Amino acid sequence: MTETTFPSQSYSDDVAVIHHQDQTILLVGTAHISRESVDLVEEIIEQEQPDMVCIELDEKRYKALSEPQQWQNLDLKQIIKNKQLSTLLVNLVLSSYQKKLGGKLGVQPGTELLTAAKAAAKHGIPIELCDRDVRVTLRRAWKATSLFKKGYLLATLLASLFDETELTEEKLAELRQQDVLSELMDEIGKALPAAKAALIDERDIFMAEKLKAAAGKRVVAVVGAGHMAGIKRAMQENNSDKMEEISSIPPVSASWKVFGWSVPVAIVLSIVLIGFKHGAGQAGANILYWILANGIPSAIGGVLALAHPATILTAFVGAPITSLTPVIGAGYVCAFVQVMTQPPLVKEFEAAAGDIGTVRGWWKNKLLRVFLVFLLTGFGSAIGTWIGGYRIFTNLFA
Repeated sequence: MTETTFPSQSYSDDVAVIHHQDQTILLVGTAHISRESVDLVEEIIEQEQPDMVCIELDEKRYKALSEPQQWQNLDLKQIIKNKQLSTLLVNLVLSSYQKKLGGKLGVQPGTELLTAAKAAAKHGIPIELCDRDVRVTLRRAWKATSLFKKGYLLATLLASLFDETELTEEKLAELRQQDVLSELMDEIGKALPAAKAALIDERDIFMAEKLKAAAGKRVVAVVGAGHMAGIKRAMQENNSDKMEEISSIPPVSASWKVFGWSVPVAIVLSIVLIGFKHGAGQAGANILYWILANGIPSAIGGVLALAHPATILTAFVGAPITSLTPVIGAGYVCAFVQVMTQPPLVKEFEAAAGDIGTVRGWWKNKLLRVFLVFLLTGFGSAIGTWIGGYRIFTNLFA
């Protein structure tokens, strides 16, 4: 490739030029549902012919964009066994929100990222997926968020499904302006500092280090405009020592493990002590109360989700048992049975991102009904655990 000035021309404010050692990086800030961003990315790669194109994607998200029929190969049972159902749900919610906004502009979410990959392939330019594994990002954000903030985060995500925000290319252009995005990031940081650190700041560091390690002296990097400021800042820092930490999911702390087992151990021990103190009859009565207190609310959750009768029965039988172990919850057990008895069809996987934005869709779509079963039976079991535990502890000291 002949040496030419890089970049060969000036571009809009959506493009920043970064010099790092002997590298020149064109950082292209995009909106994932913008036709202008798609055109800009294609123009830059065609015009500049860089040595490498880096894209704000990980392997999972790239496969989702490049293989839209991937739903056909999704093993839902394995996802449940690996306790990744909540991660899949969050991904689906975010995808649905972006798809809804993108549909109003005629652009599917992430089109500009896929366009970057296709334009690079057309000219024989290698690509680098420079974003962190989305599963690591979501798990780190969830683990770092307090219980109260988790509720706030979930409520915000669910509310986004029914948001009727109207977006135009003009509004997207405003949002891509640096001062607006900086203010937005600051607001997120104030409301959810731990989540923002995992969702934004750590990924800025991760992508910056990937860009530094990218092969070639002339690099085009295509990232969401919200990451522009953070990546430029991280490019001026040495964060290589942080990569191992931010690329892994923090293990469950010993204190949390102790707390997780302390509740069921306390309940079982209390029933035993009730037996010694008040007799076997009272112990048996408390065991029955525990079974009913857990089983009934969890089964009601299954009924509300319009679950299969076998799933509802599993909720009633399984909740009193799963509540005595932090290893697996009633929601996962019931979701697994629901998948076995009423497996979602391929067309329902494909329609889920659209159906999730309507109340009726949650019950009509068999995939979303699995999520309903997971959430409602688990919530019912949690209620039963507190009601049953309170009654047993009260009886012990009566």
